[in-house]
Amino acid sequence: MANSKKLHILFLCGWYPSRVLPNNGDFIQRHAKSVKLLHEVSVIHIITDENCKKNIEISSKKDQEIPTYIAYIKPSKNIFIKGIRFYKAFKALLKKVNHFDVVHLNELFPFGMFALYLKWLQKKPFIVSEHWTDYHQPLAQKLSKTEILLSKIISRNATYICPVTKNLANSMLKLGLQGKYEPIPNVVNNKLFVPKEKERNTQYTILHISNMHDPHKNVSGILQTLKKLNELKIDFNFMLIGHNSEKYKKLSQELGIYDRINFMNHIPHEHVVKYLQDADVFVLFSNYENLPCIILESFSCGTPVISTDVGGISEFFPKQFGTLISPNNEDQLLEHLITYNSKKITPETKAQMNRYVTDHFSPIEIGKKFSELYNKSIS
Repeated sequence: MANSKKLHILFLCGWYPSRVLPNNGDFIQRHAKSVKLLHEVSVIHIITDENCKKNIEISSKKDQEIPTYIAYIKPSKNIFIKGIRFYKAFKALLKKVNHFDVVHLNELFPFGMFALYLKWLQKKPFIVSEHWTDYHQPLAQKLSKTEILLSKIISRNATYICPVTKNLANSMLKLGLQGKYEPIPNVVNNKLFVPKEKERNTQYTILHISNMHDPHKNVSGILQTLKKLNELKIDFNFMLIGHNSEKYKKLSQELGIYDRINFMNHIPHEHVVKYLQDADVFVLFSNYENLPCIILESFSCGTPVISTDVGGISEFFPKQFGTLISPNNEDQLLEHLITYNSKKITPETKAQMNRYVTDHFSPIEIGKKFSELYNKSIS
């Protein structure tokens, strides 16, 4: 590393956990915690809140020793008024932050406009982390010409652009978002997500955790496949965890598998580990993704994964840790669900899976990757 002095990094976040969306952008929060291991970090986030009584409400707190400044904005259908409120909120939050060296932008547009402001008026370099699936086709077709134009300006002015996968980088480049790309993946708390020996002779446990959005996560496709698994007289228990998981109760009743499923609403991130440790296999049947943290966390717990081969998942998916299948291919999903009913993962393989995550996605490793780019940005 050319220069390893401690810097002050300003995380400028379009997504971040808040009172409006407590879990939105928690993967960005984990990036911030990783950087905090090596540098000083402050966080700025602005979000519309329907419960706001004033035009702008400022919240200041220390989360995991990271000063976090959030502005809640009263909604307005007038784009001009909304823009003015966001700008005033940004200026108010900026006054609360001490001198900083580098801006770490999270979400290229529209928050990149603030990063441009800081670069052009205060000479602060910025890097960009990007996680958004909507840069992939066909989703990208809904992006407006104005959004694309401004995003091109922002990306050209970034010192580095750090999508979580090479696949996302390629999708962004196809949209004309030119820049110096350095993909950096999501982070995993390798000290929390650790293997645990499973009790013998327990029921075959299949797990899915997500935001439950269809067609994105294709939970209905998983349930259709479990109907076929049930018809084969295979004894299984399906754990369905996530916000609004209960909306699939009706479909599961129609499919005759209601008694096979445990429906659980969203749980705190630190509680996810228990369910990953207890599962025999984790299933992700998405139609599009970038790099889901939950796959890496499953690996870290030594639990194999069946996932669709979409987005950049294959870039960080050793063959011996699970199986990649085609999107929407319920026959392939069924085949491998049958396989993992009898396939037991050895303690040696579980330890290997955990080591892989520790070597590539642990907080200190991700912190080092970002630190190198910060130092290059100011050199």
